[in-house]
Amino acid sequence: YGKLDILWLDGGWVRPLATVDTSVEWQRGIKTDQDIDMRKIAGMARSHQPGLIVVDRSVTGEFENYTTPEQEVPHEPLPYPWETCMTMGDSWSYVPNDKYKTSHQLIHLLVKVVSRGGNFLLNIGPGPDGDWDPVAYQRLEEIGTWMNVNSEGIYNSKSIAPYSTGNTFFTQSKDGRKQFAYYLVDDSMVLAKTVTIKDFAVKKNAKIRMAGGTAKVKWKQVGADLVITIPGTVVEKNAVCFVIE
Repeated sequence: YGKLDILWLDGGWVRPLATVDTSVEWQRGIKTDQDIDMRKIAGMARSHQPGLIVVDRSVTGEFENYTTPEQEVPHEPLPYPWETCMTMGDSWSYVPNDKYKTSHQLIHLLVKVVSRGGNFLLNIGPGPDGDWDPVAYQRLEEIGTWMNVNSEGIYNSKSIAPYSTGNTFFTQSKDGRKQFAYYLVDDSMVLAKTVTIKDFAVKKNAKIRMAGGTAKVKWKQVGADLVITIPGTVVEKNAVCFVIE
């Protein structure tokens, strides 16, 4: 198969009976022991693929290397590795005329997930011909266009308190030298001339610029709030990223 990174077992209902959590409603219907010997499977797989990540979904323990909240974003960072898995439309599989999330919604979801230290798995169900709906390609192109400018605080980043305030979500570079503030444009999709980040202070000698460029922006501290003036050349309807150094 070549290099494999992840062995991802969907479902969670195929599991040893002793691992069933009766406080979880959907697990109460599991009455049969289905121990597939994950230790043996993982051992065999890793003998061929050293470093393989194993995700035996919802079966907690050593073979669930990260958790997978489904169709939701945690309200705060989790104390273990995690990945939100979510559909671009309403269904996991292909449905004609499915209702796809807008690129505006998807970009906001991506920012929220990353600000809380997670990864974002976005599902697109292929049609009978193996291809995606044209809308899916359009959404990916729009997300890619946004990422071309604003990905600096998405890739190779980590979460940082306070994680978010109002419409602004924070990440930082791995070395902690840069902080990124993602301001989410509201549903009017019109970026105001000034952005106020509530209850957020920076050092007096801080340098702030827009992601994707080198020009510094004008800013001032007004009480506990940070007020940033958006350059007149910036037109953005989804989210802007401020790089703070």
